[in-house]
Amino acid sequence: MLYGRLRWSWQYVFPARNLATDPRSGKIRRHHVDPSVINKAIKVAVGKAGLTKRISSHTFRHSFATHLLQRGTDIRTIQALLGHKDVATTMIYTHVLQQGGRGVLSPLDDLDI
Repeated sequence: MLYGRLRWSWQYVFPARNLATDPRSGKIRRHHVDPSVINKAIKVAVGKAGLTKRISSHTFRHSFATHLLQRGTDIRTIQALLGHKDVATTMIYTHVLQQGGRGVLSPLDDLDI
């Protein structure tokens, strides 16, 4: 999708509030938001929700991977999405599910009859 002459893939999902000068080119640009800003916002939201468990942006990464597995995404795709070099690192998420054969859906389950 094009926005003007810019592609969506080159846009930040969480852009910084202020513009900054690129030290290499001298051009004024908007960079990504500092990760600490997102972590602080999560901490505030967790507090407002009254949760006592420690939650961070990394919690969402684990949740994302676990939900992909639950929906049947193959382990190699998840490995690529998470940027893991070794599939053994990604395999940790399969132990969290503890579904065994019960986690496998039959193609017949998707039929609308």
